[in-house]
Amino acid sequence: MSAFHVEESVLLTILKEKLDPKLYEYAVRELEIFYDKCYNEFDPRAVHTDREGQPKLVKYDRFGDDVSEIWVNEGYKKTAKDTYNAGIVGYVHKPIPELGRKGNYLYSFAQGYLLSQVETGFYCPVTLTMAVAYLIDHYADEELRKKYLPHVLSTGEIEMYEGATFLTERQGGSDVGANEVKAVQDGDHFRLYGEKYFASNAGRCGVAACLARIEGNEPGTKGLSLFLVPWRKEDGSLNHIQVRRLKDKLGVRAVPSAEIVFDGSTAYLIGDPKKGFYYMMEALNLSRVSNAIASVGIMKRALKEAYAYADWREAFGNKIIRYPMIQQTLTNLQARFEIQLSALFELIEIFDQVMNHRDDVTAEQVAMNRLLIALLKARTADESIDFSHESIEIHGGNGYIEDFVTPRLLRDAQVLSVWEGTANILALEVLRLIKKYRVHELFFQKIESMINGYMIEKRWINPIEKEMEKLKSMLTFIQGENEDTQTYHAKRIARSMTDIYLAAHGIERIESERDAIIAKLMIDHLFGDDGLDSEMFPVKYFDQIMNIEKERIHST
Repeated sequence: MSAFHVEESVLLTILKEKLDPKLYEYAVRELEIFYDKCYNEFDPRAVHTDREGQPKLVKYDRFGDDVSEIWVNEGYKKTAKDTYNAGIVGYVHKPIPELGRKGNYLYSFAQGYLLSQVETGFYCPVTLTMAVAYLIDHYADEELRKKYLPHVLSTGEIEMYEGATFLTERQGGSDVGANEVKAVQDGDHFRLYGEKYFASNAGRCGVAACLARIEGNEPGTKGLSLFLVPWRKEDGSLNHIQVRRLKDKLGVRAVPSAEIVFDGSTAYLIGDPKKGFYYMMEALNLSRVSNAIASVGIMKRALKEAYAYADWREAFGNKIIRYPMIQQTLTNLQARFEIQLSALFELIEIFDQVMNHRDDVTAEQVAMNRLLIALLKARTADESIDFSHESIEIHGGNGYIEDFVTPRLLRDAQVLSVWEGTANILALEVLRLIKKYRVHELFFQKIESMINGYMIEKRWINPIEKEMEKLKSMLTFIQGENEDTQTYHAKRIARSMTDIYLAAHGIERIESERDAIIAKLMIDHLFGDDGLDSEMFPVKYFDQIMNIEKERIHST
């Protein structure tokens, strides 16, 4: 059995359940090839990019003219080429030649999960390209689709255009309605004027989706329209875009994030000019799922590194993996990882339906999709930081040294709690869904269906039911309260819903004794009182739970 099949058995179990047999067979074969590339080729390149080969701004040419070019190292370019050619973006929208049919988001996000284990920074440009592909495919007119979509979906047959989504402005940030970039009509197209303050994948993108306000439009988000902006003109020169500077970021250094200025840049309107913000929010939901995928990728890598180091390191006469506190940590991390990976792909199955089959989904499914995206994006981002921290602690002093991957994992993880909406912003999204769709009622119905009828002792159901009563009390309390009171409690409500959902999902996925232990470990992690644990539950079941990891270590 290959390292991929052993290491990613949880992922393969999920995909086997959710993909049809032909796509599953294709996906397993291609994912194994991609996995080997990730660890044998992309990972060493990622180290170089992070430390010596970060993107650089070449502001002026030898004649002193502003060229605003972004330099990236050759290894980064090879990783980009190999990843896009593997269809991580293209096969969501166009047929896989071997199968004569499209792939889906389940397959694409499985690729993204593997990529994020080794190069989270580059998964950002991939995500942006996915978002631009979706916006062009679903909302652009036929002329724009014909001209640009084949390039954005390229898997090597024509020139690849990476994508970018430019939202953030200096005065706006999360308050997108305060955006000021102006769009002036010029015949059959528009000209953009103004600044974007955090433009990721600047200089690397062939086209960007950008929010701007057409002259005379109303203030706020309702007055924003969506535009497709080529980075360069037909002659190869810049499309009246200047890069002021690159951001000097803590982590995800592989992606060039810049401050840019539009000075009459040619732009093409996408869809209804009154729906620009709505279109971009759909793309943002896609990015939030990608953010969660990146988070579980980091969680997996941190866990792998922690186990491998504990199995190698000897102290006080034994390998440290035989000590109870180490076993407790690793078992706990394994349970949390498995349930969150599984819950995320459960969400992606719904997400795929909502994004690609709108006529077949209900308003309730759309609301639940948005709710679960908000909950899981926030939680997995926090977990990626915690997993990285735990891995560093198991490594001891070595975990703090850049010769090991753990410092990069922590630095890359830190941004995931900020990108695509902080916990506060996501909690406000949950509050909106409660007010507009009464999504909490749908949530309670779903939880009841998840925990009823499953073979697990009642004492493990009790903490979930107790938390549900606390949540209902909070929801009852905030009804009729003023906005300050409601927003103050929004994050507490979101956290409670996330705990309940993950615990319930742990129960719902039980098909074996091992699954039941995983569920119990998760419930104890979420709701345990941290008092005396005379049973030493994580240590008792360490060998059974970590068997997958043990097989990997012994086979390499």
